[in-house]
Amino acid sequence: MPRIGKFLWDDGGRAKSGFVGLTGDCVTRAIAIATGLAYRDVYQTLMERHGSSPRNGVPQSVYGPYLAELRWEECTVSKPFLPVERFDFSEGFHVVLMQDAYGRKSHLAAVIDSSLHDTWDPRDDDNTYLINKFWRPTHGAVCNIRFTTGRVEPKHQGDLTQAEFEKIIQRLRAIDNTARNQAATEGERENALRMMQSLMLRHNLSREDLASQDGIEATGYARVACPVNSSKALAWEKDLAFYITQHVFPLTQWYSGRKGHRTIFFFYGPRTDVENAIQLFRELLLTIATAAKLLYGGYARGSGASYAEGYVNSLPKSDVLSGQVDKDKGSENIPSDPSQFALMQQRSLVVHERAREWLAVECGIRLMTTTRRLRDFRDPAAELIGRKHGSEHRIDPPSAPKRLL
Repeated sequence: MPRIGKFLWDDGGRAKSGFVGLTGDCVTRAIAIATGLAYRDVYQTLMERHGSSPRNGVPQSVYGPYLAELRWEECTVSKPFLPVERFDFSEGFHVVLMQDAYGRKSHLAAVIDSSLHDTWDPRDDDNTYLINKFWRPTHGAVCNIRFTTGRVEPKHQGDLTQAEFEKIIQRLRAIDNTARNQAATEGERENALRMMQSLMLRHNLSREDLASQDGIEATGYARVACPVNSSKALAWEKDLAFYITQHVFPLTQWYSGRKGHRTIFFFYGPRTDVENAIQLFRELLLTIATAAKLLYGGYARGSGASYAEGYVNSLPKSDVLSGQVDKDKGSENIPSDPSQFALMQQRSLVVHERAREWLAVECGIRLMTTTRRLRDFRDPAAELIGRKHGSEHRIDPPSAPKRLL
């Protein structure tokens, strides 16, 4: 029997059903993914049976009988419980109950054909999650047809980066203003309405998206892990993570932790921004480490580490939030109105706050700031060469797929 092979981000249809805001909805999400039932229907059923909103958790005494009615049988796991990454699943559908090693947090997730469908991957957590029990379908059970037919689910707003999403929202608002403008001719208002309906249909948006706080409440969040080879995070690796989240994808954030003898960098924030940020982080990490190893035989200490630090510190910067930009690139992406800087910075702070709240509610993680010590040895010559190579590096951020139905 195979173990979990990959993680697939899946909100169970929450965004498509019109739900916004932050929530600990793992029970609703897992059941909706595994059964194929509409997220709103599962949410409503659990709310009626629980007597309160399922957004903050549902006890097993409520969702257990519900799964039994859908002809899913409960399977117990013999002790000692195995970690998620070591548990062997059979092919097919599973709704899995897992607990952290301290028994303080529980989480429900869908595992289908050895793929974990969720908004975050518990295998990456510092506190290893253990499989407590699981449910699997019996004959005649309700199962998600999209996994049995191979039909691809339509994409939703999470497939746009936050910047792209905001541009569409602003365009829709401008068209909406034209449609509502009494000074416009009847033909102009009709054309504006047609354009607005076409754009909203193409990107699966509604008027609620326009009314929300620039789409922040409708943002889908994610956390993606990137293990590195070092036993602890190196200074230049942290600088690289800071560079990506500050200058390339400013709506994302990062933190680092350890699992066993490996260091893991976590990026979290708007889903597609995070996916693009982690892709760029891996590419730059490999490029810089390879160059340092070829020139100095390593990248973790000595001249190789100095080279890597110089490389990262000289990468081209284009900080839209602070109004700074490389001279060679010009200022075509910088707003001409200085007041826009404050607005963009405020929006970034709001997204950061929402992402931290999501991390606490959904993943049970609250971060604290730590300080680091500087290295005793530095090689100015190697750092200078690194700065030269870093300044010549051209950054091409990964482009997110467009959301077309």
